[in-house]
Amino acid sequence: MSKKRKQAAETQLKKSELIQKIKNIFNEHPEKTYNYKQLSSLLNIKKESQRIFINHILYELYEDELLAEVSRGKFKLISRGGFVTGTIDRQGVKTYMLPDDDGEPVFIPERKINHALQNDRVKVFLYAQRKGRQAEGEVVEILKRAQDTFVGELEVSDNYAFLLLDNKIMLKDIFIPKDKLKGGKNGQKAIVKLKEWDRKGKNPVGEVLDILGNKGDNDAEMHAILAEFGLPYSYPEQVEAAADRIDAGITPEEIAKRIDLRDVVTFTVDPRDAKDFDDALSLRKLKNGLWEVGVHIADVTHYVRPQSLIEKEAVKRATSVYLVDRTIPMLPEHLSNGICSLRPDEEKLTYSVIFQLDDNAEVTHYQIAKTVIRSDRRFTYEEAQNIIETRQGEFNNEMLTLDRLAKMLRAKRFSRGAISFERVEVRFEIDEKGKPLSVFFKEAKDSNQLIEEFMLLANKTVATHIGKPQKGKPTNTFVYRIHDVPNQEKLLNFSNFIKRFGYNLKTSGKQSSVSASINGVLDKVVGTKEQHLIETLAVRSMAKAAYSTENIGHYGLAFDYYTHFTSPIRRYPDMMVHRLLTQYAQGGKNVNAKEYEDLCRHSSDMEQLASNAERASIKYKQVEFMSAQIGKVFAGVISGVTEWGIYVEIVENKCEGMIPIRDLDDDFYTFDEKNYCITGRKHHKRYQLGDDIKIKVAGANLDKKQLDFALASSLSSKQERKRER
Repeated sequence: MSKKRKQAAETQLKKSELIQKIKNIFNEHPEKTYNYKQLSSLLNIKKESQRIFINHILYELYEDELLAEVSRGKFKLISRGGFVTGTIDRQGVKTYMLPDDDGEPVFIPERKINHALQNDRVKVFLYAQRKGRQAEGEVVEILKRAQDTFVGELEVSDNYAFLLLDNKIMLKDIFIPKDKLKGGKNGQKAIVKLKEWDRKGKNPVGEVLDILGNKGDNDAEMHAILAEFGLPYSYPEQVEAAADRIDAGITPEEIAKRIDLRDVVTFTVDPRDAKDFDDALSLRKLKNGLWEVGVHIADVTHYVRPQSLIEKEAVKRATSVYLVDRTIPMLPEHLSNGICSLRPDEEKLTYSVIFQLDDNAEVTHYQIAKTVIRSDRRFTYEEAQNIIETRQGEFNNEMLTLDRLAKMLRAKRFSRGAISFERVEVRFEIDEKGKPLSVFFKEAKDSNQLIEEFMLLANKTVATHIGKPQKGKPTNTFVYRIHDVPNQEKLLNFSNFIKRFGYNLKTSGKQSSVSASINGVLDKVVGTKEQHLIETLAVRSMAKAAYSTENIGHYGLAFDYYTHFTSPIRRYPDMMVHRLLTQYAQGGKNVNAKEYEDLCRHSSDMEQLASNAERASIKYKQVEFMSAQIGKVFAGVISGVTEWGIYVEIVENKCEGMIPIRDLDDDFYTFDEKNYCITGRKHHKRYQLGDDIKIKVAGANLDKKQLDFALASSLSSKQERKRER
């Protein structure tokens, strides 16, 4: 290159660098105006020729419509999009705003987040977008906090107090004025409401709403988990009082409006610790030789009236929540465990689907009707299972007939393409103080499947009854339980992963053949060390089931029409279904689809929160249980691989912990996301999802619900130092 061309290139490079620096100043301070003198000072440029050169650049940017000349020689950034509203989405260390109009995500630099938190709705000022670069902006207003209450531990001193937090949403501890402590003491768990957070303030300011109790106390910790997910842990007194005033008496006039089935053999089958019995089965042989099977569901909406206090609370909660050691009911206990519960030897009002089935479990006729029943017996699943296995016991003929019919219904369902997601559930034996004594696993047996099949049949029948188009009649708005087809990419990833264990999966073709292939894999893994891992990954490869007024069928069950009708004591969608059934049966008008779709979306969201809280309570108890096992060695399976560590599930108790990658100091490890592994650069040691591994329990952090593991073969020097601290 000639000397002249080289000098020209250097001049051009300097100009491009200068332009970029000037743009950066305007982008970082879009509300300010600058002239060439101010920019020269900011850029520490003193030569007059260069200062004049900056003035030329300003006018070039003005000609390019990047800047506006607000007064002679003074310029301001022209926003390319003005203000945009959307939702904050933190992805690791980076923060984005997802626009309401589903446009391109906007990157928000850390210094421009202005205290916005995950999922907050915000107003963002868009900077002028540089060519080939991602849209960038600044939060100028928080429109709505996704979460304004937080749970943590109080740190109280003579002059101030803080709520110490350990979550991924709020990264700063909350300052609490002494007059807003509500009597809270150092070390107690509390719920604090965020009141203000000045833009220049380091910490937010809040006030205590409730004191949950002392850290480590079981009730306090369980309530903290509920509060963490925004779920209620107590019932409003006025709602309890309203429930207590409901008359449980069943009048002759009410019985006369219903089908009287009090003399038909009827029983319930539920978990041994259940108190809310919302479904019962009846059986009798008809003169025409068919079997009459009644699926009887608590008639909750007979007692819970629209717009009542109890109804409003049920809508808000949308579901009962099941933690390790307790149930937080959707309805007050006077209703859920009393009036509505189908307890033995008590007359109860029910909503029923009454089937006539032949000996091949083919439904020849059904009727959906209000009924009155009287349960003869309350069975636990264990008691019902014993009758099925020994063929002996009270009502054994009825139980065995129902079991035989259920098995045929199940076989037909799987032949149509249903998928068997019957995962082993982790359960704890706990003492009166909530301390976990041992871990056991709950598996679905014939008695569970008996009840499941008849509940599925009732739900499918009710959904088909309303949803299936009738010739010449419009279809009414209804509440469906939907399950979309699996994401093909996720299914292919799952298929590729399980090949390393020797399993092959069909991922395309008819639903029945793909489902049969999935079921085949799930059958083969039973009893293997990789069972829990593969079952978990199989579920993750599927779409999530949800509630909607727009029916798309239920892929996992292989049903064209499906709803939830059978558990109105613990699910609000079932109450909606009961009301709609009654309204349409009486010739009532079609309901507003948008109103019901909003309720469906809310119910789906609350179901997810309840599921998250249940998992958090299990995790807490796992960590609490393993805290007595520090230093012990266990056989495990690698259940997750990330750039920050290896997750390992202990084979004997399904407790999961992590080996931090920073503790693997025998090599420099790199993360291979595609192959679910980390590999050492020097020695090529590989840790891959599904590998057997021996671990030692190195720590148990109840605050974080986190187990720390170490390699059992040889603790690294870092791990040894950690254990000594």
